[in-house]
Amino acid sequence: MEKEIQMIEDIRSELLNSVKDLSEEQLNKKVEKDRWNIMQVLDHLYLMEKSLTKVIQMTLENGEEQLVESKPIHFTVDRTTKVDAPPFVTPTDEKQSLEQMKDKLKSSRKDLLAFLESTNKEALMKKAYPHPIFGQIRLDEWIPFIGFHEKRHIEQIDELKAKR
Repeated sequence: MEKEIQMIEDIRSELLNSVKDLSEEQLNKKVEKDRWNIMQVLDHLYLMEKSLTKVIQMTLENGEEQLVESKPIHFTVDRTTKVDAPPFVTPTDEKQSLEQMKDKLKSSRKDLLAFLESTNKEALMKKAYPHPIFGQIRLDEWIPFIGFHEKRHIEQIDELKAKR
């Protein structure tokens, strides 16, 4: 899992770098009526990582072993296909500071990495959890999915920054 961990860590750095020079006002400002602001995108990424870590853990403990082919999860970055976020990863409308958000993201990543240290890729490859677009995804592929998902939203943040 070393390669996958390095990938998600690199993308997380890219994510944080993309917002580091923005003010609290810029981060929390709605630039389009029916779209999230930048802080809400960050909150969504926190909620997603937190919930996926729990789902992966629970599926590893309680899920049935199954043979699932590898999925083209790298297509996650393709933003031509719109996917509505499920309610449990829909961000709050509350204003938040960048420091609060960085702490939340640091916490969700710490939990994910602690879990990954206590398991191995072979165990993760034997079980799967469904995705709304890709269908069943092996648990080991959910780790890079987190990175590709963040990469997808970095593009969204860049679009929002261009409209501010």
